[in-house]
Amino acid sequence: MSLTEKNIENVKALPESKQMEILDFVEYLRAKTEKEERKEWTDFSLTSAMRGMEEEKSPYSMDDLKEIFS
Repeated sequence: MSLTEKNIENVKALPESKQMEILDFVEYLRAKTEKEERKEWTDFSLTSAMRGMEEEKSPYSMDDLKEIFS
């Protein structure tokens, strides 16, 4: 019997109120996993996009960063 089949059999043996709790928990885990996967992909994408830029000389100086208010 596979893990999925074992889970299904165990859930079927519970009252409906407990099955609802399991459903809520499973949906929470799926959302959490999707969020983690999106973060990993975002981090990877940013790292890939910035690769090689660390050594580039900036076209701006500290003077360019200062604003002058009159």
